[in-house]
Amino acid sequence: MNVKMVDLRAQFKEVEEEVKKGWNQTFENMNLMLGPNVGAFEDEFSSFIGTKYGYGVNSGTDALILSLSALGIEPADGVLTVSFTFFATPESIILAGGKPIFVDIDEDTLTIDVNHLEKILKSARRKDGETYINGIRVKGIIPVHLFGIPAPMEKIRQIATEFNLFIIEDAAQAHGALYKGKRVGSFGNTSAFSFYMSKNLSALGDAGMILTNDKEIAEKIFRLRIHGQSERYTHRHIGYNSRLDELQAVVLRAKLKKLDEWNRRRREIATLYLQGLKDLPIKLPTAPKESVPVWHMFSVKTRKRDDLFKYLRENGIEAAIHYPVPCHKQKALEEFNSLSLPVTERVSGEILSLPIHQHLTNEEVSYIIDKIKDFFG
Repeated sequence: MNVKMVDLRAQFKEVEEEVKKGWNQTFENMNLMLGPNVGAFEDEFSSFIGTKYGYGVNSGTDALILSLSALGIEPADGVLTVSFTFFATPESIILAGGKPIFVDIDEDTLTIDVNHLEKILKSARRKDGETYINGIRVKGIIPVHLFGIPAPMEKIRQIATEFNLFIIEDAAQAHGALYKGKRVGSFGNTSAFSFYMSKNLSALGDAGMILTNDKEIAEKIFRLRIHGQSERYTHRHIGYNSRLDELQAVVLRAKLKKLDEWNRRRREIATLYLQGLKDLPIKLPTAPKESVPVWHMFSVKTRKRDDLFKYLRENGIEAAIHYPVPCHKQKALEEFNSLSLPVTERVSGEILSLPIHQHLTNEEVSYIIDKIKDFFG
């Protein structure tokens, strides 16, 4: 048996007719950039998440960079985030001119450890209503809803309010996840979504979106994504060239209609894993009781990670490791490696992602469970 981590072909087959019809219309009118499908998808996705404004951009990385720019990040400002995430999270802070300050993660949910976050800020120096950590002025927090599990946004918002910090939700892996009855991506000053090919809601290439409820921020993002233009050839800011194109918007509109159904299937598969693997010597993922995850990844932890990974691969199961080297241990970020992150470092050596996607069959899930049981024998 060959079990894939993601089945892009099967996913496309579900929307192929609608997508090709939309593409044909786009090719007929040749309105290729920021046309009617982009505008419609921006409205549809922002409504789905529960925000007033949404702007399509080139990628999830750009969504973070433009958010930081719109929120007034200045050179050398600090932004608190996690190291156990895809590299784009801290990378975007640096590209926007800031400095990442890393916070440890909760061992169960793998999202930001709010106790560590609060401890760092309460031990920081305060001056004129601003917070400084190791001489760096702190401006914001980027919590990551990692693997489709919501970060504890209520506590994060309390902390942000106390220390006058902005919040950018990195929701690149959490399309449709709920926290206390609200979709993640609706809690921060802005949120950043990626529609990369492997995401729960995916384009056929790169694409992203920024969401916000703040009209002033929305207007600035609208300008920033097109070279800072307020109108054609009138530039109020130094901006970017970051636009969602019509062809990707057609794909995303078709897939958005199926996202809730696809996420429900992911939850069914996660339940099968949780039941089938519960008596084995591995640590299973945990979601907060007040949340409804969308299981972008189903990641277990074991000290035998490398051997299990090799065994599953030998048996046709495309397991994966997210992420073997945390961001603060990457050579490109070695100058920012200042705080102790023991949970992050331990987890990165134990984490293993099992296949989970809406086209995975129960037979394939049973095969994976059986092989893991055989391994631990």
